[in-house]
Amino acid sequence: MSHGSAPLSGGEKASRREQILAAAAELFAQHGFHGVGIDDIGAAVGISGPALYRHFRSKDAMLGEMLTSISEYLFDGGKAHADRSGDADEILAGLVRFHVDFALQRPALITVQERNLANLTDTDRKQVRALQRRYVEVWVRALRAAVPNLDEPHARSAAHAVFGLINSTPHNRHLPDDELADLLCRLALGALYAAK
Repeated sequence: MSHGSAPLSGGEKASRREQILAAAAELFAQHGFHGVGIDDIGAAVGISGPALYRHFRSKDAMLGEMLTSISEYLFDGGKAHADRSGDADEILAGLVRFHVDFALQRPALITVQERNLANLTDTDRKQVRALQRRYVEVWVRALRAAVPNLDEPHARSAAHAVFGLINSTPHNRHLPDDELADLLCRLALGALYAAK
């Protein structure tokens, strides 16, 4: 998956697997992983529940691929932003905007990720956790470059706190997306720079 487009878009050009995962994400976010059956997911994409088994071996496999793809997307995209040339402040601002844009474009994925890590198989959970740790380290390096004398534990705690702020978007839709994006970026950067 390219870091140029958000995962599981479910649009016209999406593959059938992506359409299924996008529909499953919406359903899992609304009803919980255990509240959604294979027939519900099939109906959402216009096929029978059993026909989903041509694409995924189980509902657990869908969730595993969904959360792994989110984590890969965030890590790859975050790393690409962090590796760009520019001063440290621009890089940090780009990283914040990247995460804000993702959260606003795919709120169902944020909700599913928040609620369903425990429902993953051990193998999938370890893979997702490893990718998430790598993504945090991208933020830690960018933050320490932008905020001199910030130690690693404070940078890591600040990054996690800002993820909580940004990932609140599924519950915070009181403004139009462009205004909310600008507000979240300002708040996140303010919080990050206050970490020193």
